[in-house]
Amino acid sequence: MPLRVAVDADSGVAPWRQVYDQIVRAITTGTLADGAKLPPIRQLARDLGLASGTIARVYRELEAGGQVVTGRAKGTVVTGPAEQPNRAGLLREAAMEFAARARELDAGPAEAVDAVRAAMDEKTSGYLG
Repeated sequence: MPLRVAVDADSGVAPWRQVYDQIVRAITTGTLADGAKLPPIRQLARDLGLASGTIARVYRELEAGGQVVTGRAKGTVVTGPAEQPNRAGLLREAAMEFAARARELDAGPAEAVDAVRAAMDEKTSGYLG
């Protein structure tokens, strides 16, 4: 499956971190399987409208974390995950991120839960893709 990454300039999160987090999530969930090849730095930078140095930092961080390995002949290749993803942990992490955003918007628990239900309904009906 090809790598799908998007950068939101209005998110308040550094672009390199957005790319890094999305790639780690894809590796952790198995969307990017062990042995999958990442695009070359220049190509991904061009596709995302970012500087090559930004993507180079992402790849360095991924390599330092053991998620990828880079070789001259093979490029940058995924080296994990070694085990099944921890769905409960990933869901909790996503919930924590959402709860923080909801608090920033002064949303109460009921309003936040309603928003999650609506988003889940939209996702299953195909409106969000």
